[in-house]
Amino acid sequence: MTDAAPQSPSADPADILLSVEGLDVDLPGHTGGRVTVLDDVSFDVPRGRVVGIVGESGSGKTMLLRALMGILPDGATREWRRVLLDGDDVTATLGRRRLPAAMVFQDPMTSFNPLVRIGGHLTEVAQRFQKVGKRQATVLAREALAAVRIPEPERVLSRYPHELSGGMRQRAMIAMALLAQPELLLADEPTTALDATIQAQILALLRTLQSERSLTVLIVTHDLGVVAAVCDDVLVMKDGRIVESGSVDRVFAEPQHPYTKELLDAAPDAPAELGAATDQGGDA
Repeated sequence: MTDAAPQSPSADPADILLSVEGLDVDLPGHTGGRVTVLDDVSFDVPRGRVVGIVGESGSGKTMLLRALMGILPDGATREWRRVLLDGDDVTATLGRRRLPAAMVFQDPMTSFNPLVRIGGHLTEVAQRFQKVGKRQATVLAREALAAVRIPEPERVLSRYPHELSGGMRQRAMIAMALLAQPELLLADEPTTALDATIQAQILALLRTLQSERSLTVLIVTHDLGVVAAVCDDVLVMKDGRIVESGSVDRVFAEPQHPYTKELLDAAPDAPAELGAATDQGGDA
């Protein structure tokens, strides 16, 4: 397999939620000119699967998620040859139309307004995306917190972000994403700032929600143990390109690209607690 022609996870076209062909993203250079950060990226996201994106820092993983969401830095340019959503070509309309996606960020403290209670954040999203009044939005926010296994959701709605633990904040961020009613959930290293036990719980929660709600999940991580624990398929990125892709079982057992082999050779064994992750909720 070469850098230029990675293969997406094989699936029937009817089972592909999102297909992206030829995605390029350029940023302004520090000394003028343009810097290419995503170069001719093409991939498929099979419906109802958990797809991991791996690669070293600077490989373009987070930029790929941001390009899908249309939240690129100032001065960035995004171009693609074709984007299919449920088999329909939406390339021409993506500037005006959002994908049915929501994003969970690495550090929820930077995403929550510290002066707004958790309930304020969640009800705003419910009102915007579900077109309901404030009272119904509060009901939906409470239900979303319960769905991510937060005890006493009514109490949490009245809390400020800094009053929650890191794991609880990340659960609240996932709840907020669910209120946007996405088909595709994008998660940018959602457990990096958490200790191993809480990390396992959050990963188990994402997997459970994927199953319960028939979500498709695209998760960025630098940790191959996370991929082994929760992902069905994997995209391997290097220098802004996808160099290999396929099922986790196949890629981990028979890596085709030298870079994939290097990543696997350099990775420690997957933590045991990830393989046996349980979703315990509580104060995580």
